[in-house]
Amino acid sequence: MANSAVDIGWRLDRLNISRFHWRVLALIAAGMFFDSFDLYLASGVLGALVQSGESTISLNATFISATFLGMMIGAWCAGLLGDRFGRKFSYQFNLMLFGGASLAGAFCPSMPWLIVARFFMGLGLGAEIVVGYGTISEFIPARHRGRFAALLNLIINSSLFLATVIGWLVIPKFGWRWMFAIVSVGAFVVWFLRRSLPESPRWLVAQGRLEEAEKIVSRAEAESTVSKEAPTTPPAPAASRTYTLGDLFRPPLLVRTILAVVVTVCLLTFNFAFVSWVPTFLVKQGLGISNSLGVSALIFAGGPLGSLIGLLLCEKIGRRWGIVAFSAVGIAVSAAYVSVTDVTLVVTFGFLVSCVIYILSSLSIACYVPELFPTEVRLRGSGIANTAGRAVNIAVPYAIAATFDEFGLYGVLGLISAALLLQMIMLTTMGIETKGRSLEELASA
Repeated sequence: MANSAVDIGWRLDRLNISRFHWRVLALIAAGMFFDSFDLYLASGVLGALVQSGESTISLNATFISATFLGMMIGAWCAGLLGDRFGRKFSYQFNLMLFGGASLAGAFCPSMPWLIVARFFMGLGLGAEIVVGYGTISEFIPARHRGRFAALLNLIINSSLFLATVIGWLVIPKFGWRWMFAIVSVGAFVVWFLRRSLPESPRWLVAQGRLEEAEKIVSRAEAESTVSKEAPTTPPAPAASRTYTLGDLFRPPLLVRTILAVVVTVCLLTFNFAFVSWVPTFLVKQGLGISNSLGVSALIFAGGPLGSLIGLLLCEKIGRRWGIVAFSAVGIAVSAAYVSVTDVTLVVTFGFLVSCVIYILSSLSIACYVPELFPTEVRLRGSGIANTAGRAVNIAVPYAIAATFDEFGLYGVLGLISAALLLQMIMLTTMGIETKGRSLEELASA
């Protein structure tokens, strides 16, 4: 089995990028785009619900908490389902779940029912990100793996802008229900198209389904050419080993599980502490609410640029030291952001903070975390990290509020800096570099 896994991995890694790889990316990205779109539409929908008298601030908070609770559980379940029943099964199940829940949300008669529907949307939303990044890493040749993961990250993050624009066009004229209807239709269309998504050959080999894996790899080879830089013979297989869930909490994988949890939690802490509180921070810095929303839009424009920079750099500087370097940059630009009051400087440094967040997102959650784990437990390992990250999403607002009340903006800066510094220390002392290395090599390292 070990020899088959190495052989399949070597055959996939030696290929040049072809229509086969772009098709896999498109099918994965389409589902993750609507997943992210569904997440980002919340702000516009919640505002409309309060304005119409259908909801209150308290109910809106419950809606948000239900989203994160569902995402936390969904991230964990995705790992179990994806490693047990396959990447394709988990993908289609998740897509049907949040597509169906979104359709139900469009017809909910009251806010409590919408909160229930949102919980089930959250289950699918939390699962999709675990399966998506893990699956793309198993198809793409090692020398291009980071770029494709970062490109997937860029496509996903573009949904923030589109969800905002569509909400601005649709909600005032047609009502908030149409936002959920749009997501539902998109999810069902992608579900239909994604029936042609092949199962991961690496996962099939891990399950002993060698004939099925061979057919998919042969199809990829038929559509591709072999790189001139690829070795002519596969590497010698390492000793055969089958990993289980328990192995994620024992050496040698325990260190990688800790690393995955740390980088996911630290990124989401940085992201949530900044993105969700920008308008509040701006008001406290002396801007009116109207101006703060306009300035926020300019600041968040740094997100797509950050994803693009991550795409360009991930195969040049590597994941490990790239995360360390941009964590340091994140501390510096965050310190500058909370220290200025001039609007131009606020926008400039806020834009840079937003940019750094999405560079780190590309390097860490998109690229690094799925690469840390062997195929047998890749989604469960990623699921544990994302479950921890979503749990932090629930707790961080309270920590930010308490810190802000007690210590002001510099207290929030201290919280962000502590998270990024922890990430730097962990990666410097315990991290491994994954750039350009086959998944099979990383599994046996």
